[in-house]
Amino acid sequence: MPECNRNEEMYRNRIILAPMVRVGTLPMRILSLRYGADLVYTEELIDWKFLKSVRVENQILQTVDFIDPTDGTIIFRTCNTEKKKVIVQLGTCDPERALKVAKMIENDVAGIDINMGCPKEFSLKGGMGAALLTQPERAKNILKTLVDNVSIPITCKIRVFESVEETVKLVNELVSTGISAIAIHGRTKTERPQHFNRNETIKIIAQRVNIPVIANGGSREIEKYEDIHKFKEACGVSSVMIARAAEGNCSIFSKEGKKPLDDVIIEYLRLCIEYDNSPSNTKYCVQNMLKELQETPRGKKFLECQTLEQICAIWDLGGYCRKKQLEFQNKGMIGRREVCPDMFSPARKKIKTSCDDITEHKCAFIRVNYSSDPELPKSKLIAHCNKLKVKLPKYETISKDKLFRSIVTFQGKKYSSNYWEKNKRFAEQGAALACIYSIGLVDKKELVENGSILE
Repeated sequence: MPECNRNEEMYRNRIILAPMVRVGTLPMRILSLRYGADLVYTEELIDWKFLKSVRVENQILQTVDFIDPTDGTIIFRTCNTEKKKVIVQLGTCDPERALKVAKMIENDVAGIDINMGCPKEFSLKGGMGAALLTQPERAKNILKTLVDNVSIPITCKIRVFESVEETVKLVNELVSTGISAIAIHGRTKTERPQHFNRNETIKIIAQRVNIPVIANGGSREIEKYEDIHKFKEACGVSSVMIARAAEGNCSIFSKEGKKPLDDVIIEYLRLCIEYDNSPSNTKYCVQNMLKELQETPRGKKFLECQTLEQICAIWDLGGYCRKKQLEFQNKGMIGRREVCPDMFSPARKKIKTSCDDITEHKCAFIRVNYSSDPELPKSKLIAHCNKLKVKLPKYETISKDKLFRSIVTFQGKKYSSNYWEKNKRFAEQGAALACIYSIGLVDKKELVENGSILE
């Protein structure tokens, strides 16, 4: 079979997890595949973020990580389970940048999709997403450059115009570049989910092109597995891409029918634990599953959570989360708390402070643990100074590569947390926490229980 046909075949008769901002991370992709999705798309990943990342093979998680070396942020994490089924959706407006990224990732993923449909202001101002709909020559240049120079299938995802013929014309131009498939969201750039999807427009396009067409925008019509096939027939397409219906309960992909939401959340959280997913991303995805259930007593308790362990404890997985985190730590994995400047530099130098005689503790400041300002570490330290009638503490903050670390001087001694923070305020609170822990204003048991210290 010719290469182009093999590439096209990958997109025929498929049910696909659509690219969704902050949702299409590794745990959600893996869970969607488990439930029956044939392919999974990442969230839109911006080219310049990729280009400044470092590829790291994570032996502990058995993943491949693309990491921002300045602050340890995971730009993209993948694994062998999804290697032949994950499509990276790339946000770009430049063929050279797009090609550089493609060369970085082509051996780790199944395909690359160029986002030409996102209507968000960020994308439009950067000349990406839906901005490319009105720049067909640039769009074609990006696609052609990738098709000619990359070994894996290249696709794009667009939105429709008001005019069917104008949409068909654009699609034909994009198809001429040699792409393997095209995904079409059946709404215009200005339309939103409350507007009806233009299924007939997608159907006309599918009849006029000779590559697989993937229909998107039907979540309003899809409540159960059978509805996916009804949507596919209505659009006359090869495949269907699902966003919102999967965001709320990704067992929509299961032929056996949707699972109870709690079962889905528990399975999702287990994957978040096993792949060390960020707490903020985990929380965002669970929020999208809970929807109005966030207003229940359990939902409100969940909304107060900040750490992964706190989130997992709501669904009785707190112990499992702690066990896995300790296991990762004992194996030497660098967690988010261990991120420090120049961590990927082979010749990392110790950052100098005004004094090297510092008492350091691995205690993290976690804002959600403090219900009121008087309970904050800095406030407690000030109250202690006032009680003793001694000088107030002084803070020295070091900043490098978007990270911050503070040293507090109290009664002639210096204290600091080992952890670097992403803002100055949290760095100072971390230093104050190390200080009040050292002088006995807070005990270790309390810090262990609230996740500030990982035993």
